[in-house]
Amino acid sequence: MAEAAVVEAAEPGLSNTPLVSVSFQKNTQRKLKFLEGEPKALGVTQLILSVFLSSCIASMCVTDEEKLELGLCFIVSCVLIFIGGSVAIAAKNLHLPTLKACVGMETVAAVASFFNLIVLAGMAPVPCFSENVNSTDWSSDFCRQMETSRYHFSTELVVVQVALLCISVTLAAYACKVVNCCTQAPKVPVIEIQVPPAPE
Repeated sequence: MAEAAVVEAAEPGLSNTPLVSVSFQKNTQRKLKFLEGEPKALGVTQLILSVFLSSCIASMCVTDEEKLELGLCFIVSCVLIFIGGSVAIAAKNLHLPTLKACVGMETVAAVASFFNLIVLAGMAPVPCFSENVNSTDWSSDFCRQMETSRYHFSTELVVVQVALLCISVTLAAYACKVVNCCTQAPKVPVIEIQVPPAPE
């Protein structure tokens, strides 16, 4: 008789439910992954470096009219990089259409940065120093100094352009993780533990 009383006292639905259940749900905090890439800081850096490169190339084109066409192509590409940086700053609010625009514009900015590297190779300084000139002449020393400074300036432009390429690829990768354009959204396992009520 005592056993029958214990069975009747137990809750009827508790014996059928498992103690542990595992389900897979979408990660609601996935958008916060984009903020790990510091989009505001990288976007501002893109803006500043693209303005710097544009002004440097514009000054080179003023002094050398032969490079005017390449310089204009370079400046147009810098404008695309500038727009990419602006969209990256705007995407920090985690609005999905803005994040999609960020993926697109940063991809365009990466292509523009690669294009600018090729243009910089075409705009490499032509040596003005000739070994046939007497090395004690004042003009040859001046020419050698100018040549050295132009090489340093060109190297600086290449380093800045490589930095812009890396920033564009980084921002595009972080935005792509959030937008799910490359892979499906992973589901996070959620473990629920059913605790039986404490006996009285």
